[in-house]
Amino acid sequence: LDRHEWGSIHFWISVVLFSVLSLHLTVHWRWIVNVAAGQPREGSGLRAGLGIVGLAALVALAISPLLTPVERDLTSKGSSFLSSHKYKGITIRGSMTLKNVEETAEVPAIYIIESLKLPESISVEERLGPLKRKYRFEINDVREIVKEYKNRK
Repeated sequence: LDRHEWGSIHFWISVVLFSVLSLHLTVHWRWIVNVAAGQPREGSGLRAGLGIVGLAALVALAISPLLTPVERDLTSKGSSFLSSHKYKGITIRGSMTLKNVEETAEVPAIYIIESLKLPESISVEERLGPLKRKYRFEINDVREIVKEYKNRK
């Protein structure tokens, strides 16, 4: 199962559990109302205080995912940042310039620029990372262009 299928399974399990919880509260509603509206007894203040603390803890847990920043592991396999897939021993990374790619892969920079449909005024000294953000292409596109050029030869 992939992560999306596991997500679906997790979703339906939570739907079942919340349905059972709702049914349980519905069946026991009279008891809940009687306990809440009943006569105060010795120790009921402590119980109410603990209930408020418990409710505050639940609310804090519920909103904590919204308050914590998202951390990204940029060294993982799935990340395009710092990714260095190789094609026949040629490594292409976003930190490389078009000139670096030309020297490493032996593919003319102008060919890469034309294949990516970039403006001809782009300098071969520009790095791929900023170019990909500005012109919305992926580093893998550059790898495919190199692969295509090498296979064409």
